This record gives sequence, C-alpha cells and structure tokens, in this order.
Amino acid sequence: MEITLAQPAGLVVSPAFSHVAVVPPGATTIYVGGQNGVDATGAIVSADAGEQSARAVENARTALESAGAGLDDVISWTVLIHQDADLRVAYGAVAAKLTREGAPPLVTAAIVQGLGVPGALIEVSAVAAVIRG
Repeated sequence: MEITLAQPAGLVVSPAFSHVAVVPPGATTIYVGGQNGVDATGAIVSADAGEQSARAVENARTALESAGAGLDDVISWTVLIHQDADLRVAYGAVAAKLTREGAPPLVTAAIVQGLGVPGALIEVSAVAAVIRG
C-alpha cells in the first residue's frame, strides 16, 4: 500500500507540483486548516510577506506534527496570497518548504483580495496522508 502522486501524460510536467494524489484505503488523511503568519497569541509576526509566509508554513508543520505527520507527508497545499503582498517574496519564502521527498505535492495558489485575519498577507492549508503500520 502506498500513497501515489502523479503527473499524468498529457499534462504539464513540473518539478514544483503534481496533478493527482491517490490515497489508498486504510491510510490516515490529515487536514490542516488555513494557517497565517501569526504567533501563538494570534498576532501577525511581521508586516513582511516573507516572514509571514515562513511562519504560516511553520504553523502548518506544528499542526501536522500534532497529528503524527510532517511536511513530507503533505499531498496537497493551498496557498492564498493577499493582492498587496509581493508575490515573489511571499511565494519565494515558502516554495522550497512545499516540496517533499519523491514526487511533488499538489499545489493550488491564488492571489486574493483579502484574508480573514487583519494584516495577514498569506494563508496556507494542507492535506497530508500517512500509512500507519
């Protein structure tokens, strides 16, 4: 039994993302809700998009670890970047952290007009899958 990430023939091949994830029956799926660049009190860590991005991924890592998973177990990321953020800085700060061993995860990214946390420039969510045995 294994989790499969694929780049099917006929679709663009990218080192940054796959197109399909197949999680077999019996695997544990872990969903991480939107994480912003905030500290443990909920305060924005910085006005800098890169610092917020790095913290948002670290917050996702903390959530994953609480469920017995890690960043390498993520099969799908959603990245929302505020329209006022410098896209290259915001995405550049997290792009390398979104990769994993083997095939890359699925990635959905969007530039949005606003986020639910005032002052937030990025929000990430993740789906991870692990085979426990």
